Parts: sequence; C-alpha cells; structure tokens
Amino acid sequence: MNLYRSVRAIASASGTGDGSGSIDWDAVATAAKSATDAGRLDLTPDDRSGYAADVRDARERLRSVGGLDFEVPETIEVQNRHHWIDANVSTFRRVMRPVESELQVAFPNATRVINTGSMTFVLSFLGSHVLGQYDPLLLADGDASASDGPANPDEADHSLYFVHPNIVAAADALDVDYPRFRRWIAFHEVAHAAEFGAAPWLSEHLESRMEDGLETLTKGGFDREAFHDLDVAMTAVEGYAEMLMDRAFDDEYADLRAKLDERRRGGGPLARLARRLLGLGLKRRQYERGAEFFRTVADRRGVAAAAAVWERPENLPTSAELDDPAQWLKRVDP
Repeated sequence: MNLYRSVRAIASASGTGDGSGSIDWDAVATAAKSATDAGRLDLTPDDRSGYAADVRDARERLRSVGGLDFEVPETIEVQNRHHWIDANVSTFRRVMRPVESELQVAFPNATRVINTGSMTFVLSFLGSHVLGQYDPLLLADGDASASDGPANPDEADHSLYFVHPNIVAAADALDVDYPRFRRWIAFHEVAHAAEFGAAPWLSEHLESRMEDGLETLTKGGFDREAFHDLDVAMTAVEGYAEMLMDRAFDDEYADLRAKLDERRRGGGPLARLARRLLGLGLKRRQYERGAEFFRTVADRRGVAAAAAVWERPENLPTSAELDDPAQWLKRVDP
C-alpha cells in the first residue's frame, strides 16, 4: 500500500480529459489501488481446478434443483484486489454516467476532489471485503470502442469474479475449511447468474429503474417509486439466490452462514461505520427478507415453483407480497 500516493491522486483529481466531470475515474483507480494491498494470486493447480469444478458443479446443481435453464458467464476471473477494483471502476463509471452528464455544481474542482475521494473509499473498502461477484454489467452501452467500455466485444457479457486473497483471508479468519468455503461462495455467485440467465429482461428492468431514479436526482428531485421498485426487485434477486444456494449446496453450510454473518456484524468501529455508510446493512436485510419469502414459497410449492418470479417483470413480488408470500402465490401460481 502507498497511502501518500493515494492521497496525492485524490488531491490532483482533474475529471475527464477536458477537465470536466464530477469524478476523476483514473484518479479513483490509482488512489483505491494505492490504498489497498493487492493480495497474493499465486494459485496452485488445486486452486485452479477447484474454482473450475466449483463453478461447473454449482451450475449443474442449480439447474437441477431450481429447474432453471442458464449458462454461466463466459468471463470468469479469479482476481486479486486490484483486479477487482479495476473491473468495478468501469462498472461504477457506467452507473454514474447519467448523474455526471447532468449534474451542475457551483465549485466543480472542489466537488471533483470530494467525489473522487468518496469513490476511492467505497472501492478500497469493498475491494478488501468482497469475496465473489456476479456482474450483469448494468448500464453497459455495448460500445466496445468507448474508453470506459469493454476492451473488446467478447467482454460485453455478464462476468463472474472471485477475489482469491479475500476468500483465503476470510476462510482463515473464520477458521473454516478453505475449499468448502470457496465452493459455498461459488454456489452463491452462480445462483445470481442463474437468475439473470433465466430472466433476460432483468438487467434492463433494473437498469431502467436505476436510470429513472438517477435522472430525477440530477434535477434535484427524488423518484420514490423508482427507488422503491429497485429495492423490491433487488430484494427478490438477493433472496432468491440465497434460497436457491441453500437448497442446492451439496454440503453442510450452517457453520459457514453463522460465522460469516457474525463477521459481517463485527469488526472495529471504522468497519462498522463503513458498512453503515455503504448501505451494507440494507443489503443484509434484503437477503433476509427476500430469502424468507422464497423459502416459504419453496416449502409450499417446491423450489421450481419459485422460479416463476423470473418469467416476466409482472411476476416480481410487491413489497406487501414479500411479507405475505401467500398473496404472491395466489396471484402468480393460483
């Protein structure tokens, strides 16, 4: 790590090439990586074959248990923390583009430094904690020639990332078997791939809700309905993946769940503050609320019946139905 270089990159944030833009994304990448230990990526042959087998087995088990037809992404990467930061700078840049293009501020230079520092904090913290990620490439424009788009057309696809140093460190800190823990993470991320693979409309649905909300924010308003719809949809996404992974995982996992939940709640004051600022507590509540909904559906009608949620956007549960699965079943699967 080089904290001096990180601070210097933030302080010299200059926006895009012409000096415009509310975030200097090149500076974010430099600063976040300077503030974060990349971690080791010296994979053994067992590591390489293990990741491949975990993903392959998760695909087959999730297909069988969930009754879903999907493929895993073509892009599957075992990364260190710096690789993850680079990949997500591109994602955040796409997501923030609507805001940056419309946002007017009184003090652009100071705002750019503050925003660059904020995004550096976000990516540094997450880069040190994320274990795996399924990236549906929301808000991708499909332009492989764009400076912040995919490097080539083959990368304009959903992607699956595993942050190897974080997985190894977490397994060690939790005192759990590393191969079993790695496999459990793979099942969770492939469960997300199953959702988006089974619902070709899902990426566009989430994107439209996000764009509507961000566009209103740039005009000084707040589209409560758009953000409410996004929250409900993400609760379904997280909850279904949680339920499906639990039903499909081919080993005991209660100890993994308990220890990981304890780790998420723990940490020092700074870590707890960071999780609160980043809304990670909200994501945990989405997991829990959504998982309880789908467990109830699966218990009453079977796991395959729960997949009806991905047939069309109208089948997503409402907020009221998330707390009353019987009403959703009555509407969708009478």
